[in-house]
Amino acid sequence: MEFTDAFTHCFDKLGQKKIMALASSLHDHVTVRNVSCIIHEQRIFFKTDKHFRKTKQLLENPNVAICHWGVQIEGIAKNHGLVTDEDNRFFQALYDKYWRTSYTAYAHEETEILIEVIPKFIEVWDQDENNNGFQLLIDVDKQSVRINPYD
Repeated sequence: MEFTDAFTHCFDKLGQKKIMALASSLHDHVTVRNVSCIIHEQRIFFKTDKHFRKTKQLLENPNVAICHWGVQIEGIAKNHGLVTDEDNRFFQALYDKYWRTSYTAYAHEETEILIEVIPKFIEVWDQDENNNGFQLLIDVDKQSVRINPYD
């Protein structure tokens, strides 16, 4: 499998929205929590209040991991500014579509910021059409893929 196919396979598995577990760390203290993600154009976004503990962790140490079922992504958290900024209108529309209750409650707060998780390494656990398990190891920077069978 080529890099582009593996990368696409990963994002096809995620779909357009997911509740994902986000792990972050500051001063060797690791925390994990669920975040409501929007997956758009093979990119992962979520919003958070700029005063939350996780946000402090992300801003001081942007190295994160995020996962849902068999897809785990190690990457860098990038702050795109306020959710209400003009450049982030795409996110507002998608968040309203997929997470309406949360959007209605919080999306317009002046403390809500948009975070993107930029993948560096992706691990996908999956099965082929014959139910044979395999693991895709995707190095995004090197644009390389390794497939490991695990059955």
